[in-house]
Amino acid sequence: MTTPSTRLHDYLPARFSTAAARHWVPSSSPGKSSSPLRFFADDRGFVELLRMEPGTVMPLHRHTGEIHAYNLSGTRKLCTGELIGPGDYVYEPPGNTDWWKIVGDEPMLALVIVMGTVEFLGPGGVVTGRASASSQWAEYERHCRSLGVATPDLRDR
Repeated sequence: MTTPSTRLHDYLPARFSTAAARHWVPSSSPGKSSSPLRFFADDRGFVELLRMEPGTVMPLHRHTGEIHAYNLSGTRKLCTGELIGPGDYVYEPPGNTDWWKIVGDEPMLALVIVMGTVEFLGPGGVVTGRASASSQWAEYERHCRSLGVATPDLRDR
């Protein structure tokens, strides 16, 4: 017989991630790291805390789905000139293409919800790389293995 708490857990959709169990995954781009919070099923997208150091540039990229980004600290300057600081929210529709840079002397920390894939673009708009739920999950697994820790299961089923 299962215990009541186990049975109750089967009915609750809530999942949580504690700060103590969270890992920062360094990017191949210097000055950028992320802490995954959730990976959506069927490669629909992911949720992460994104941290970038002052002077770091998010290169030219295009979104196949919408993006929601809430700045927790630090400031970024969009390619269109707007400054996005603590407490500011940015919505980017599918197809949006942009780049931005961290300005000031404080790292930027943002809660980012990515639907679809982020396509990084080179000269002539050629796709040079992609970030999707599956690619981010694979990177997270590799990072946890390198630390010798179990990979917390942050995936939807």
